[in-house]
Amino acid sequence: MTTLRRIWPLLPLGLALGLVTLFAAGLRHDPRQLPSALLGQPAPSFSAARLGHADQVVTSTQMRGQPWVLNVWASWCTACADEHEAVKQLAAGTAPVYGLNYKDAAPQAQAWLARMGDPYRASIADPDGRIGMDFGVYGLPETFVIDREGRVRFRHAGPLTKERVERELLPLLKSLRES
Repeated sequence: MTTLRRIWPLLPLGLALGLVTLFAAGLRHDPRQLPSALLGQPAPSFSAARLGHADQVVTSTQMRGQPWVLNVWASWCTACADEHEAVKQLAAGTAPVYGLNYKDAAPQAQAWLARMGDPYRASIADPDGRIGMDFGVYGLPETFVIDREGRVRFRHAGPLTKERVERELLPLLKSLRES
């Protein structure tokens, strides 16, 4: 009983130290570096209308044979506007960039592209979010790099920056194109 009386006042301090340790460990984790079950796996196949051109169908098999980028965006997404200059920089790089217009209304999406500039080879309409769900999208924007065999090689959750495009994506795309 006397040992318990000595330890009891230290219990809150021990719990506080434990919580601080857990909090500090969580701060070291970059939430944009979320694990993806798709890394190294075949990208989900899709066939969907091109945004603004319902008579044109874009399929994942059309992209085979070259590395490409899928950037998931929407007109209602503030962070998508924040990353748009970096997406333009990426589109001017070494591989085609396709947009996946996620859970958006076509007129608003087309107006957004007209206002912001359209860096995409094509934007794929995903009004119900099914393609995005197949890719494991849970928030916007998200960006995927797919190699010439159709395997997901990179995933980034959150807005891209010009620095990240220069430091990681352009070198990766160059290496995929040369391999």
